[in-house]
Amino acid sequence: MKKMKVRSFVTIAMLSSISFILMFLNFPLPYFPVFLEIDFSDVPALLAAITMGPVAGILVELIKNILNWLFIGAPTGVPVGHMANFATGILFILPVYYIYKKSNSLRGLIFGLVAGTFTMAIGMSILNYVAFLPMYTYFLGMGNFDVKETIVLGILPFNIVKGILLMVLVLMLFRTMRTWIENQRAQYLLQKQ
Repeated sequence: MKKMKVRSFVTIAMLSSISFILMFLNFPLPYFPVFLEIDFSDVPALLAAITMGPVAGILVELIKNILNWLFIGAPTGVPVGHMANFATGILFILPVYYIYKKSNSLRGLIFGLVAGTFTMAIGMSILNYVAFLPMYTYFLGMGNFDVKETIVLGILPFNIVKGILLMVLVLMLFRTMRTWIENQRAQYLLQKQ
């Protein structure tokens, strides 16, 4: 039991480190606002959630964002972008975890990834309208701009594209790592019993 706890902590730390490094490999997409960048740092968090449970995935998201904030900082002084990234990750990985948990199959994973993509896109549109864009406006002293237009033409389609790219990457990884994922899930499920 104690050995599995240590193994869980080490695995979460390792996946957080990989996720932190993947945050540096970000890139903007043409036709979208420049502050929106694609990175694949949610993939290790998703692997953690699928294999060890939702808390592990959330911890990976939290640790990667704290590390990135400590190493890079934030243009506002307040980690608004990191909070948004954390929320984005959680909105993506939790639906995938719960749907995949119920239907332990490739079909369940695909359905979960689609649900996670739409949850992320709609959830981040709402959160950007209510919290993140007003915080950026306040802290950066940005002038007036059309928040609804930014969300409808920028944030919503960006998160759908990001979800599709994540979905493709996760499905490619799942095809090669399926046996390992199933073995890890079985070990962590035995640990919980």
